[in-house]
Amino acid sequence: MKEFMMIFRNEKSQEKSSPEQMQAMIKLWQDWIGGIAAQGKFVATNALGFEGKTIDSKGIVTDGPYTELKEIVGGYIIVKEKSIDEALKLSEGCPVLALGGKVEIRDVMVLN
Repeated sequence: MKEFMMIFRNEKSQEKSSPEQMQAMIKLWQDWIGGIAAQGKFVATNALGFEGKTIDSKGIVTDGPYTELKEIVGGYIIVKEKSIDEALKLSEGCPVLALGGKVEIRDVMVLN
C-alpha cells in the first residue's frame, strides 16, 4: 500500500460559525475520518492554523497565509491505499466538498 495525502482547500469565508455549527462540522469530520480509520487506511491528520511564514530561494521571509488569496488550505489527511484512484474514492463524503471546497490528492514519495 502507498501513502497519499489529501489536502483540503476551500474559499476563505468571512462568516463566523456559531458554536453549534462548529460542533456539527467537527462531528462530520470525525465521522468521515473515522470511516477511513475503520477500514485500516488512516495514517495521520491535522488541521492547519492561520499563522504562517514563507521563505523563498533568496532568503526573503513573508508572512502568510496570504489574505489576498481566495482559497486556503485548511488541513490534510494521510491515507494508505493501493492506487491514487482508490485514494480518490476515499475522498467521497469529505465535509469540505459539501462546502464547495476541493480535495487535492497527492502521492507521498518515499525517499531512501
